[in-house]
Amino acid sequence: MRFFIVDDDRGVRSMLADLIEDEALGEIVGEAEDGSQVDYEWLNLKKIDILLIDLLMPVRDGIQTVREIAPHFTGKIIMISQIETKDMIGEAYSLGIEYYIAKPINRLEVLAVIRKVEERLRLQKSIHTIQKTLQVLDFSQPQARLEPAYSEPGIVAAGRSLLSELGMLGESGSKDLLHLLERLYQYDMQNDMPHAFPPLKDLFRSAAVKQLGADAAETEISKEIKAAEQRVRRAILHTLNHVASLGLTDYSNPKFENYASKYFEFTEVRKKMLELQHAAEPALSPTRINTKKFVQVLYLEAKRLMH
Repeated sequence: MRFFIVDDDRGVRSMLADLIEDEALGEIVGEAEDGSQVDYEWLNLKKIDILLIDLLMPVRDGIQTVREIAPHFTGKIIMISQIETKDMIGEAYSLGIEYYIAKPINRLEVLAVIRKVEERLRLQKSIHTIQKTLQVLDFSQPQARLEPAYSEPGIVAAGRSLLSELGMLGESGSKDLLHLLERLYQYDMQNDMPHAFPPLKDLFRSAAVKQLGADAAETEISKEIKAAEQRVRRAILHTLNHVASLGLTDYSNPKFENYASKYFEFTEVRKKMLELQHAAEPALSPTRINTKKFVQVLYLEAKRLMH
């Protein structure tokens, strides 16, 4: 089984992860500290079987998150919370969660609930397999098209996966980056030169026109382009800080080794690491953010994930 844990308390996330791994219940595919960082397309892309999610979180709580993802998420949801009001629990169940576990976490209760959900998942998969077999054997009936168990990964879903890995999915600029990936993919499909990369300004303009509509005034489009460029730059700067922090904690961290040189100019990563290490004021020369390089690498990595 593949698990994803969402809780703003790092201790709770660690406790749940240790429990799942110690009891060999499955694999922890990822964690998040807020519901705003959870996306059903990403969960389906990673083939998450069980989502463990807290109710109270600072930006988007568990109820809002479940309401957003439940209609599309192909796995099962277990909610964990200190709140035990009947109305809240009732609403959670009405949205489609499997179980509601009260905090403080009881090891035996969590184990029992997870095993029940695992058994239900196995039963559903067995029924699905039997139905497919019967459908194949019934030659007298026309074959109905079977829906895939998980949604087909597209460029946006792959992009979300990468942004989550980079720790920037919750940033406002992440939506703009996904719009750019979408525009790039369309450009790729219409262009005979597979390695061609259009000017970044054209991508921002195309994304702005799509968002505002073809009838939008030029002043509005220009304003949106500038705003989107600023949001993207802030999101990339946030990720640069995240990557530099990883390097300070563990220079051999696989994520640091992969992201530092791939998405950024390493001189800028090193400069940021020195600032964080010495708690220094930002350098006199401003941090150089190579937005075009970041978008190019993000797009190529997203395309690789799709195949």
